[in-house]
Amino acid sequence: MEKRYLGKSGPAVSSLGLGCMGLSFGYGRVTEKAEAVALIRAAYDEGVTFFDTAEVYGPWTNEDVVGAAIAPFRDKAVLATKFGFNIVDGRQEPGLNSRPEHIRIAVEGSLKRLQTDYIDLLYQHRVDPNVPIEDVAGAVKDLIAEGKVKYFGLSEAGAATIRRAHAVQPVAAVQSEYSLWWREPETKIFPVLEELGIGFVPFSPLGKGFLTGAMTAATRLEKNDFRSTVPRFSAENRQANQPLVRRLEALAAAKGATPAQIALSWILAQKPWIVPIPGTSKQSRLRENCGAVKLRLTEQDLAAIAAVLAANPAQGARYAEAQQRLIDG
Repeated sequence: MEKRYLGKSGPAVSSLGLGCMGLSFGYGRVTEKAEAVALIRAAYDEGVTFFDTAEVYGPWTNEDVVGAAIAPFRDKAVLATKFGFNIVDGRQEPGLNSRPEHIRIAVEGSLKRLQTDYIDLLYQHRVDPNVPIEDVAGAVKDLIAEGKVKYFGLSEAGAATIRRAHAVQPVAAVQSEYSLWWREPETKIFPVLEELGIGFVPFSPLGKGFLTGAMTAATRLEKNDFRSTVPRFSAENRQANQPLVRRLEALAAAKGATPAQIALSWILAQKPWIVPIPGTSKQSRLRENCGAVKLRLTEQDLAAIAAVLAANPAQGARYAEAQQRLIDG
């Protein structure tokens, strides 16, 4: 698989990463550890070298899975994890916590669970309004000096926060949601990243599964599937958004591809410093996603996709109000 650099100062990674959250957290059924380990190792066999996790996924269980999975090829993998939530005795408590002393505790826990002595890319998971970002960046800078972290990242951070953090410790990557049906980062975030030489890591590049074409208004979401609380995934909005997927399916068929491959290839075509991290629990979907890196969209293809998006704007809010409040402006 081709490599991409996460900005000017960041590491070289596979052009497609693997988001591991859904193996342990957020999407209903938890994948058995052996099955999850096998999937992560299958991703490596497909050429994926960039693996994304976080202490809050579980909490903690996802880091255990990822650490066990990548142990045989740790030196060839680029491992990203995150801090920033308030986790006490393995339970997520309300609120955020990016106090420097808490960052250090979180990192020590992550290192143990991940079975490693360094983290390649350490993100602040959400911007903590109670802790100056300069203090956060300074704490990560100290960890980098100690060799426990290699690169600093931010997740769902606004443009002003990115600039302030970067002035203290260079930011290698910013992670935010980005896909065919959520393009807001293009307006305020992309220009800052391009100016400062920072990479971009889109999570949910397949629209939390919707853009694969596998979901309909009749799809049942389990109570522990967080999409059941997302307005865009109400039955009404899933029905309203079907025309977008049907149009993507038609475009995909003309290219001998799938809607998921079109969605991922479209992201890869936007900027050379973008590395999406689709997640899946199925090896068949993993192979399908990896096939997107070989798909080349022409200018005509991109124009056709733009026309589809213009004619079929996504219906429904991205997050419920309580979740949206965690996003930095």
